[in-house]
Amino acid sequence: MATKASRSAARLMISPAVILLLGWMIVPLAMTLYFSFLRYNLLMPGMEEWTGLTNYRFFLTDPAFFDAIWNTLLLVGGVLLITVTGGILLALLLDQPIWGQGVVRILVIAPFFVMPTVSALVWKNMFMNPVNGIFAHIAKALGLQPYDFLSQAPLASIIWIVSWQWLPFATLILLTALQSLDSEQLEAAEMDGAPPLKRFWFIVLPHLARAITVVILIQTIFLLSVFAEILVTTNGGPGTASTNLTYLIYVQSLLQFDVGGGSAGGVVAIVLANIVAIFLMRMIGKNLDA
Repeated sequence: MATKASRSAARLMISPAVILLLGWMIVPLAMTLYFSFLRYNLLMPGMEEWTGLTNYRFFLTDPAFFDAIWNTLLLVGGVLLITVTGGILLALLLDQPIWGQGVVRILVIAPFFVMPTVSALVWKNMFMNPVNGIFAHIAKALGLQPYDFLSQAPLASIIWIVSWQWLPFATLILLTALQSLDSEQLEAAEMDGAPPLKRFWFIVLPHLARAITVVILIQTIFLLSVFAEILVTTNGGPGTASTNLTYLIYVQSLLQFDVGGGSAGGVVAIVLANIVAIFLMRMIGKNLDA
């Protein structure tokens, strides 16, 4: 009886937090779903009209939608490739006994604590500015023509900015996993004459497999909603060259004042994000069971 009473008391105590969390998630989702079936323009208040699936049809057949999907895939894939590869290399480097190891680790991890807006502004004005940026000064010193990164390669520039911000996270997770590797395995392989590349490929990399899948899952969920970096640097341009799905929804909702179309885009984005999350969770589950 005491156990049953304590469980009931525990459920009663956590129920306000659960109700608040459900309300925080379900109410906005329900409103978004409702608005997606309306012709709702902010410039015409009181003129809402039920249109069924019209907003979804227009959103899914908009040429900008296919550009946004492609840019989103390139953004997520490019950042994952850079951060996972760079994270492994940095983790291997930081795992070595070097002078000032603690300071170096703090400096490597520091970019992760910079706000995305601040990070984008720093890269836009201090590094990639074609007139006064550091890269422009380096190009001039070498006798080369400065390159306008954000105009000539907007999506690649955003991929680099986002990768710089997420690289410390991948490094931290992979370094933690690397430090749990039994050094006796590496020493035994070295005594058997295995070269460094084979020791990495057959011992270190399989040991890091679970950490890599965790990094991919967490980063993918967040990278699907990259917004601040695009807003601050390119505004989705030129044209739709750097517009991802999140920024396209912002354009339709707040720049074109089409709340119905933007809500339909939001629902589509939620569905796609959940599909990706389920796929990655199953992939991680298989790796954990292996």
